[in-house]
Amino acid sequence: MSIEQLIAHYGLAALFVGAAVEGETVVVAGGLAAHQGLLPLAGAMVATGLGSFAADQAWFAFGRRFRNHRWVKQAQAKPAFAKAMDWLERWPVGFIFAFRFIYGFRTVSPIAIGTTKVPAKTFVIVNAISAAVWAVIFTGIGYLFGNAFEKMIGKVKPHLPWLIGGLVLLGLSIAGVHWWRSRAQKA
Repeated sequence: MSIEQLIAHYGLAALFVGAAVEGETVVVAGGLAAHQGLLPLAGAMVATGLGSFAADQAWFAFGRRFRNHRWVKQAQAKPAFAKAMDWLERWPVGFIFAFRFIYGFRTVSPIAIGTTKVPAKTFVIVNAISAAVWAVIFTGIGYLFGNAFEKMIGKVKPHLPWLIGGLVLLGLSIAGVHWWRSRAQKA
């Protein structure tokens, strides 16, 4: 089932869950569904904003409550965690607002913030504002550029098997080169 089919079938609940789990792709697809008249635009914006807000609050609470848990320790070992902590020290409120807009920081950042002394009230307020802005922007992109997305999808659809095959071949090639290099370094 495609993202569009899930959204059409499950509606705003699918957008809520999708925004919490996946992110921008689902939110833009929600805007596209609103453009097609499958969902109300305001409902799509609210559902995606709430989904993103809820997920980030959960990750923040996890980081706050389970600072010594192995999953938090694994997150702390990632380079993105250290970068998030650096940015948080420099611009605490700005970073809390912006992390969801920075690729690769969406999940690790609320965990990182949760391990600090940032007050929960501050995180809730800034997170809510950021989630609302994020939802409006990305749902709006799907809604405003709905015609362009539909035309692009229509042009790509006949070539989809070749495109998927090419991407699979590219992925296998990259994996093969990586495997070959790792074996050569061990030898």
